[in-house]
Amino acid sequence: MRLSGLARSTFYYRHKALSRPDRHGVLKETIKSVFDQHKGRYGYRRVTAALRGLGKKVNHKTVQRLMGEMGLKSLVRPKKYRSYKGLVGRVAPDLIKRQISADQMNQKWTTDVTEFSVSGEKLYLSPVMDLYNGEIIAFETARRPVFKLVRNMLAKALDRIGEDDKPILHSDQGWQYQMPKWSRMLESRNIAQSMSRKGNCLDN
Repeated sequence: MRLSGLARSTFYYRHKALSRPDRHGVLKETIKSVFDQHKGRYGYRRVTAALRGLGKKVNHKTVQRLMGEMGLKSLVRPKKYRSYKGLVGRVAPDLIKRQISADQMNQKWTTDVTEFSVSGEKLYLSPVMDLYNGEIIAFETARRPVFKLVRNMLAKALDRIGEDDKPILHSDQGWQYQMPKWSRMLESRNIAQSMSRKGNCLDN
């Protein structure tokens, strides 16, 4: 104990802890087996899903912690979804100009497409948010980032406002928002289209 430099109580506590069996030992072996089976491509979420598929009731936070302790880290890095594919249609002016507050509802809206990973599968979310209070006016989800995703979302949003409501709808320069169909849907309700400048994240 003198050589260790630890207090007597601390020394015996650590010695006892090291001598106890690992209560997660079997789970760790299963995690390692799943990780190796998929050649290091699975992160803790997909490992958790695989374990549950094997009938094991386990919390994803527990799996994340144990994988961290074992040094198991997915070799595959998630890619951020980027909807910009060059100029495919008209580019609208930036009407918001970083003024992201609004004096009333249905004055300024904003939208975007976000990619999520759910149980190892990609899911795309398209919401429209009111900048007055952060309310989500409408949203749509899909397994692929197709135009139908944003079209259905916008149709839902337009159904929620009156004839006198004419918000500015701001987005990035994603290809979906440059489609003529998108612009026609906005023009049919006299909604002004606004876009951030390419490569300027502060606009968005």
